[in-house]
Amino acid sequence: MKTIRFTLIAALYVVIGVTCSTMAFAQPGTMKASAAKKDDRPSPPAEASASIGDLKVKINYSQPGVKGRTVWGELVPYGKIWRTGANEATTIELSRDCKVAGKMLRAGKYALFAIPGEQNWTFVFNTVADQWGAYKYDESKDALRIAEVKPGKSSEFNERLKFDVNTSGDEGVITLSWENLKVGFPIR
Repeated sequence: MKTIRFTLIAALYVVIGVTCSTMAFAQPGTMKASAAKKDDRPSPPAEASASIGDLKVKINYSQPGVKGRTVWGELVPYGKIWRTGANEATTIELSRDCKVAGKMLRAGKYALFAIPGEQNWTFVFNTVADQWGAYKYDESKDALRIAEVKPGKSSEFNERLKFDVNTSGDEGVITLSWENLKVGFPIR
């Protein structure tokens, strides 16, 4: 009886050890977090959505905080691809084909990346919507790039990153605001 009990306990330790080591070395994004756990993250999830005429736009993102850090050029380097948020890549869903900054983009769900710059930004709509951060970003999967987007000064300090979808009839503007910066693009 002692041998069986010892064998069962030893087997249980092996199973727990393998499970824990597998979880510890899992690639980021390979395990889905429950909604409750996402809300407990340091960069909580958020959504911005609106109807622009008959176009429905939904943006899902995570909200990193400034936390006393220098954001632009340090935390978020200039000239490098960025996930426009934290955790999973920010996604944007479009209910129909539309024009983004005057360029056609098909209906669908995209990862929304950016390449920040001091003077100009580039926004990137990538067809691989479900990915963690920008670690496996593949430029060949880009559906659209909007270059030479001018950043501006926000009217208020934003501790947490946020997206807004502002509408006026059949036209809208999607704006990213964080720290003292805001930057955006038109959509219709």
